[in-house]
Amino acid sequence: MELVWDGVRHAVALLARGDAEVLGITLLSLEISGAATGLALLLGVPLGIGLALARFPGRGLVISLVNTGMGLPPVVVGLFLSILLWRSGPLGFLGWIYTPLAMVLAQLVIAAPIVTGLTLAAIQQIPARFLLQMLGLGASRAQLLRVLAHEARLPMLAAAMAGFGGVISEVGASIMVGGNIRGQTRVLTTATVLETGKGNFDVAIALSLLLLAIMFLVNAALTWIQQRRAA
Repeated sequence: MELVWDGVRHAVALLARGDAEVLGITLLSLEISGAATGLALLLGVPLGIGLALARFPGRGLVISLVNTGMGLPPVVVGLFLSILLWRSGPLGFLGWIYTPLAMVLAQLVIAAPIVTGLTLAAIQQIPARFLLQMLGLGASRAQLLRVLAHEARLPMLAAAMAGFGGVISEVGASIMVGGNIRGQTRVLTTATVLETGKGNFDVAIALSLLLLAIMFLVNAALTWIQQRRAA
């Protein structure tokens, strides 16, 4: 317990004195995970709605792939993206390996299936009679999609929370494609792994507490919005 309390005191001290390195790591974590979550919402929400409404051959297979992707191991994502982005790989010309862009891409691959799957489930919960009623009233496709998105907005906020939580807490893919370079690609999770390996448990605990605090604050804000709209 003494080690935990030392970590708590160290975290408070780091924040109190505004440690530049810790603040930089924290901001980079928020930027990368925030960008990945935003892109996942832009891709996953329309795809989830489309899969819920469309009927085509192989739809079941596509949904199975999406559901599988919701539990995709980050190290697998990191491995295949590293191969693709490596200097001699198919996408090596982009020069993204060991950059924040590669980390955003990896986290996008992790978050997109989560958002898609939860959006799909949310839309499928809307009664079919509601859709028929909208069509019977002469709603256009755009109007129907807008109404569906509005009806499923609360579960979609849950999708946003799940997507953000899934990417800001992952470590495998970030290390593999980002390299954990100080001042460039080091985020809270990879810094925690590094400090633990060096035996600096107080610093690792401090970074972990910062990560937990960020996750709590973001999810608390989204939960407040969710419950306010529900009320």
